[in-house]
Amino acid sequence: MAEVMFAVMPFSGHVAPMRAVVRAFAAAGHRVRVYTGSAHAEAFRADGAETVPWVRAPDFDENDPARTFPRLRGRKGPRQMIVNVEDLFVRTGAAQCADLTAAFDTRPWDVLVADSLSLGAHLAAERTGTPRVTVSLVPLATPSPGAPPPGLGLRPAASALGRLRDRALWAAISAASRPIQRAFHEQRALAGLPPTALTFQEALYSRDLVCASGVEQLEYPRPEWPGRIVWVGELADHAGNGIPEPAWWPESVADPRPLVHVTQGTQNVDPDDLIRPTFAALGRQQVQLAVATGVRGNSALPFPAPANARVADLLPYDRLLPRVDVMVTNGGWGGVLAALRHGVPLVIAGGDLDKPEVAARVAWSGAGVNLRTGTPSSRAILRAWRRISDGADYRAAAERIGAALRRHDGPGEVVEHTEALLAARR
Repeated sequence: MAEVMFAVMPFSGHVAPMRAVVRAFAAAGHRVRVYTGSAHAEAFRADGAETVPWVRAPDFDENDPARTFPRLRGRKGPRQMIVNVEDLFVRTGAAQCADLTAAFDTRPWDVLVADSLSLGAHLAAERTGTPRVTVSLVPLATPSPGAPPPGLGLRPAASALGRLRDRALWAAISAASRPIQRAFHEQRALAGLPPTALTFQEALYSRDLVCASGVEQLEYPRPEWPGRIVWVGELADHAGNGIPEPAWWPESVADPRPLVHVTQGTQNVDPDDLIRPTFAALGRQQVQLAVATGVRGNSALPFPAPANARVADLLPYDRLLPRVDVMVTNGGWGGVLAALRHGVPLVIAGGDLDKPEVAARVAWSGAGVNLRTGTPSSRAILRAWRRISDGADYRAAAERIGAALRRHDGPGEVVEHTEALLAARR
C-alpha cells in the first residue's frame, strides 16, 4: 500500500476523470488523499479518499472565477486564456504548494499524482523531494522539438516554410508569455525554491512519468518527446456517472429520429455561443436534439428551444452516447474522448483554452469537423452536420479511434504505471 496524494484543479472537467483515477487507486488498496476545492470535496470522499482543502490558495467558484480573479471579467478567446493562465493557474502556485507541503508535514506521501495544470504539485514535489506523476487531462502541450507552439491548433510543419512559421510563432509566444514566465519564477521564489531554466509549460509535466489521456491516433507524430510519456486512453470507469436521466428520457428513447447531442461544456457556458446557433441550424431538420446546458441544477435557456429539442442541465453519457448519431460540442477533451469511444463523429466549435487544439486534432484524425471558432454561425454548423451525415469517412475514423480507446483501461493503467515507478524508485 502506498500513500498517494492527488492534486486536482477544482473544475468539473478535471474532477470527473480524476475521480475515476482516485477510485482505481483506492480499489487497488492504496491510501488516497485529494487536494482540491471545497465544491468537489464531497464527491472525492464518496470515492474513498480523504480531502485536503484549498486554504492558502483561493477556493474559487468555477462558474464565476471572475469573482476571485477580476481580470477575467468580460474576456474571451486568447485574451481570456492569457489572463486565465497567469492569474488562476500560475499566481496560485505558491499558495497551493503551501497547502500541499503542510499536508505532507502532517503525513508524508510516497507519490504525488497531479492533473497537468497543477503548478502547486510541481512546486510541492520539488520541495518534498517526492516523485510526481502528471495525468494529462487535455491534449499534450509540452514543448518538444519539431512541434509548433501548443494551444494554437496548428499541425506540425511539413516544409521549410512551415518550420519558419513555427520559429516565428515561438518567438511571438515567448514575447507574449513573458508575464506568465515572470509570474512562474516569482511563485518558485515564494515557495522557497531556487531559480530554474524550466519554463512554466515545461514545469507542468513531470519528467518521472506523464500519463496522457487519449490515444496516439489523436496525437501528431513528433521526432522526440521530453521525459517518459504513456497514453492511457479515456479516464473513465464506465460504471455510470451518477447523473440521472431527465424526465423526457423515455420520450427521447422512443423517438425514431437520429439523435444529435449538443453541449456547451462546463466552462464558458454562454448558450448564445453554440446552443443558439445549433438550434437555428438543426431546429427544422429531421433529427432530435439532446442539449446539455453544462450548469448543474439549471436546465433553463434564455431563448426558446425548437420543437425537436430537449434540454437538461447535465446528461448521463454512459446511457446517452450509445444512442448519439453526431455530437456538436465546444471541444472539451473529456467529452470528445467519451464520444469517440462510442464511435460518434463530432462537430467542434473550439473557442478558447485547450479547445482549438482539441478541434484541430479531431479534424486531423478525420473524426470530425473543426469550425475554427467558439461562436460559429448557424450556417457553418448546418454545413458541418451535413458533411458528417452525408459521408461515411468521418464515422469510420471515429470508430477507428473508438476501437483504440476501448483497448485501454485508463484509470487502471495510471495505477499500474505509478506502481511501477514506485517499485523502480525502491
